[in-house]
Amino acid sequence: MEFRTLGKTGFKISEVSLGTWQLGSKWGDPFDEQDALDTLEAAYASGVNYFDTADIYQDGQSEHAVGQFIKRHPDVHYSTKMGRKLEPHTAESYSKANLTQFVDSSLRNMDVDSLDLVLLHCPPTSVYYDPTVFETLDDLKKAGKIQNYGVSVERVEEAMKALQFDISAVEIIFNMFRLRPAEQFFAEAQAANVGILARVPLASGLLSGKYTANTQFGKDDHRSYNRHGEAFDKGETFSGVDYATGVKAADELKQRLGTDDLAAVALRYILMYDAVSAVIPGASKPAQITANAEAAALPALTDAQMAVVKDVYDTYIKNPVEYLW
Repeated sequence: MEFRTLGKTGFKISEVSLGTWQLGSKWGDPFDEQDALDTLEAAYASGVNYFDTADIYQDGQSEHAVGQFIKRHPDVHYSTKMGRKLEPHTAESYSKANLTQFVDSSLRNMDVDSLDLVLLHCPPTSVYYDPTVFETLDDLKKAGKIQNYGVSVERVEEAMKALQFDISAVEIIFNMFRLRPAEQFFAEAQAANVGILARVPLASGLLSGKYTANTQFGKDDHRSYNRHGEAFDKGETFSGVDYATGVKAADELKQRLGTDDLAAVALRYILMYDAVSAVIPGASKPAQITANAEAAALPALTDAQMAVVKDVYDTYIKNPVEYLW
């Protein structure tokens, strides 16, 4: 495993880290803390030293599991996210009182005195135009409750706007089906010494190359109920790509890249961009952790392979995905 610096945090983090949306469960299944801890230990054994969680994941149970884990391994780093518990999820609700309450709750869940990195969890776009929100985060940092802060975004424009504040990192969807962040934002983030965490790196599994037109997902799986944004931003599900189109594009990528293990190549592709601090795929079992970690050791993609990805993107994905996010 190789390591990169996460922006202003100064943390040296594993190129392949772990997102914990699925921690201790599969999509829609009940949370199991022992499974969660086993998954975290498997990641650590594979060289992973960075873990991304959120207060809303399994209603705080993911944070609790990560908190227990870091007591065993104080050498690791983590981020947690806040804001999505708001009902309604409006810009006005990102008040000083609410933000402080969320940080205090995460401190209790994780049983720590200060949080490594806190990210606003995909807030409404207008939040990025409200300096009082970031002034509150500055105050929480001065108080020692958080060490660093940043944002998790839906759109490139939000990421660009956030750079005007004292953020340390941006979590953004970037993968073979979501190329726009690399066009301008990556360079701007590097210039500002802001780390980039690439989330949804496999486009909700589409870029595993294992799905077909007939693949079925459980009724409690967002890949069933959120394809058109019924529950939250549709860009979170399959990166906003039409499912049938995504299957066709993934099949072409496998064929033209000459691989049956598209997931590994897709992760390695993201790491071709030195602006990316880490890619954060999720996992619900240790075998997935091992496979993800091994992707970092793959040879660099050739110029011809990079061109194939761009060509497939331009042919199948760019319109309308690039113009929406």
